[in-house]
Amino acid sequence: MFVDRVDIYCKAGDGGDGCASFRREAHVPRGGPNGGDGGKGGDVIVIADENVSSLGNIIGHKHWNAERGGHGSSSLKTGKCGEDAIIMVPPGTLVIDTKRGNLLRDMKQSGDKVVVARGGKGGRGNRHFATATHQTPREFEKGALGELRDISLELKLIADVGLVGKPNAGKSTLLSRLSKAHPEIADYPFTTKYPNLGLVRVGFDHQFVMADIPGLIEGAHAGVGLGHEFLRHVERTRVLVHLVEPSPMDQTDPIQNYRQIREEMRLYDASLMDRPEIIVITKSELPDAEPIAELLAEELGRPIMQISSATGSNLDKLVRMIIDELEELEVEA
Repeated sequence: MFVDRVDIYCKAGDGGDGCASFRREAHVPRGGPNGGDGGKGGDVIVIADENVSSLGNIIGHKHWNAERGGHGSSSLKTGKCGEDAIIMVPPGTLVIDTKRGNLLRDMKQSGDKVVVARGGKGGRGNRHFATATHQTPREFEKGALGELRDISLELKLIADVGLVGKPNAGKSTLLSRLSKAHPEIADYPFTTKYPNLGLVRVGFDHQFVMADIPGLIEGAHAGVGLGHEFLRHVERTRVLVHLVEPSPMDQTDPIQNYRQIREEMRLYDASLMDRPEIIVITKSELPDAEPIAELLAEELGRPIMQISSATGSNLDKLVRMIIDELEELEVEA
């Protein structure tokens, strides 16, 4: 199950209490205080791991509690430190403090980590309170309380290529043809309700991650329909492949559909307009594909590719164009 947003409660471990004890042994007349310190409480830590693909592994685990520190004991024995609570998330996860609304860490790379709740410090034993004039202290410290924090985990997929387009434009079908991904495919809109990822391999030298983003409708920048569920994942893609259906089922104008999606992305984040974009007319086996491609090419002043996921037409050419765009971005970087 793909999950891209989870709210959880984190409680770090309390510190262990210090100990008040005295050395009492035969033939040791001046044993003195020997109470050990309490152990530190465990932290709650979020770690990004490339082997995790979504937040589905923690959807049923709302409370994360680290272990408390052990209490100190006699003979200067320090209590053991509490075990940390580790939360594994996929790269691209935002860790947000729910109450304050501030970003704690953007987990961009595998191995990134952040302590969201720190364990309490262990209390001191009575040996720390001994002085020349106070040689039998009975004072000791209680362990400090561990931090409490409500956090939100929000995933923004990190992909090389993002497939965008109106519902039923053929994004899932294209992803299934180019990779080994198996997204749900049907002849009605909004079949895809969450992003799907697929790894596209080209020979032994090239590979890239492609994301099939759920379809967009008018008003998505304001949260209409799938809204931000769509646009949030577009932010992390390096190249956009915009699929235009030549004969939409709702009888809308394909060129206006293209303009509408571009406008929604602009309203959401103007920087998306600078992202490299490959425009593709899908379902080229249909009779309307050629005229629509010509009209769109005339309006934009650049050639428009036509592909067919059903027949495989021009799919290899599209993959080559994507690789060229990615290589050009790497050179610029």
